[in-house]
Formats: sequence, C-alpha cells, structure tokens
Amino acid sequence: MTPSETILPSPTLPAPRAVLELLKPITWFAAMWAFMCGVVSSGVALSWSSVAFMIGGMILAGPMVCGTSQAVNDWFDRHVDAINQPERPIPSGRIPGNWGLRIAVAWTVLSLLFAAGLGVWVLWAAIVGLALSWAYSAPPFRLKQSGWWGPAACGLCYEGLAWFTGAAVMSARLPDWRIIWLAVLYSAGAHGIMTLNDFKAIEGDRQMGLRSLPVTLGVERAALFACVVMAVPQVFVVAELSLWHRPIYAAIVGVSLLVQIGLMTRLMRDPEKYAPWYNATGITLYVLGMLASAIAVRPLVGVPL
Repeated sequence: MTPSETILPSPTLPAPRAVLELLKPITWFAAMWAFMCGVVSSGVALSWSSVAFMIGGMILAGPMVCGTSQAVNDWFDRHVDAINQPERPIPSGRIPGNWGLRIAVAWTVLSLLFAAGLGVWVLWAAIVGLALSWAYSAPPFRLKQSGWWGPAACGLCYEGLAWFTGAAVMSARLPDWRIIWLAVLYSAGAHGIMTLNDFKAIEGDRQMGLRSLPVTLGVERAALFACVVMAVPQVFVVAELSLWHRPIYAAIVGVSLLVQIGLMTRLMRDPEKYAPWYNATGITLYVLGMLASAIAVRPLVGVPL
C-alpha cells in the first residue's frame, strides 16, 4: 500500500471547528437583533448591572438557544442535507456517530441553566423557544414538514420570543403589552422570511417529503404569499405607531415598507434566483423597521393610553 492509499481512521470526537460550524454563528444575528430590539423597547436605562444582564441575554438568544436549534435541526435533517448540502458537518462525517444529537441535548440543558440565572420570565421564554426548536425538527411533531407550521415556529423563536426575552431581561417582569404586540406582529411577518429561506432546499425537500410552501404551492405562489405575509404585519405596525402618537417612526416604517414592496417586484420575476438577494436587501429593511419600532415604543412603556 502506497502512502497515498493509506486509509485514515474516522474521527471519534468532533473538532471544535466542526462544532462551531454546526451551531451556525451566522444564524445568531436574527435572534440577537430581535433581543436587542426588546432591550431598546423596555424603557430601562442602562447601568453596569443591566449591561451585564443584556450581554447574558444576547448570549442566551444567539449562541445558546439559536445554536441549539441549529444543532437539533442538522441532526434530524442529516438525510436531507446529504442531498442538499453534503458538506455540512454531520453528513460529511466531521461530526461522527451520534455526536450531533449529544451536542443538541447538552446545549439544550446548558441553555435552560443559563436562562434560569436571568430571571423567571426569561426562563419561561427559553423553555418555549427550546420546545419549539425540538418540535420543529424532531419527531413526532417535526413541524418543518409543514410549510405552515414550520415557518411559524421559526418566526416565533427568532423574532417574538427573542424580543420578549430582551424586554424581560431588562425589566425583570412581564413586558408592557405594546412590546408584546410589536413582537407578535414582527413574528408573523417572519413567517414570510422563513418561507423565502426554503427556496434554497426545494429539490431535497421534495425528495424527502417535506411539504415546504415552495414545494406545495409552487415557486411563484409561495413567493407571493411570503411577500404578503411580510408586508401586512408592517402595515399594522405603521397603524399602531400612528395611534400611539409616534408619527415620525410610523413614517420611517412606512417608507421602509414601500421600498420593500419595490424590491418584492424584482423578487417575483424569478423567486429562486432572487431570494438570496432579497434576504440581503428587503430583510435588512425589515429588521431596521423593527429597531425603529422598538425606539418608538420605548417612551410609552408603563404609560396608559
């Protein structure tokens, strides 16, 4: 046997780099951004202690809960990924055996322990988020098999619960109802964002029987549905900010929405081609609107209508 023919033994432990790749740091941004919107909307002035809680909450929202959801998803999606993205850590063998499942379970436990140290409302939000993360990917629920329930669960975790957690961390109590209402609206809109995300895996979803909206509705109808779902909650946000006497911020969100609608017309020309482009443009405007709404509601917290 020549040196070039030497068979290298399979790794028994995953390399730290492979574990980090499994947790997908690039996906943490959405949850951490929504968390920061919750922090901003809380109306709590920053102090040394609140900054410490804020940093802890960012770690919980991003590396912990979001990282857990990515590990869980990759483990239960390993057969689909073998078709769509065989270079990922689990199907490529860089995370061998059942280490993907072990990491998902360990990260779940660590996330709950971490959340418990940040307060009871944060712990409950983490429990709901982690439960949805497992229900999204794992049997018997496997919500991701549905193009309706799967994106709804993701939107709630990435936007609503993260926003709620940010406000709860800072105030150490149940957030003001207006904060919760904004979080609900932006969570609903995130259903469309998650639907656009499914465009990258249409072929694998079809082969594995996953009923994403691009598979069940077709590319054009799914893209149109995603656009409507992203736009309508923002219309409600503009209306609410106007009713709450925050006209400048209502105008900011309104202009952002009009630009998004303009970008959506290009998306609809070829949804499969332009979905990544829209994620970099239209979704950026969407999340900037979230921040504007959070700033707008901040002075209203605790003030009755």
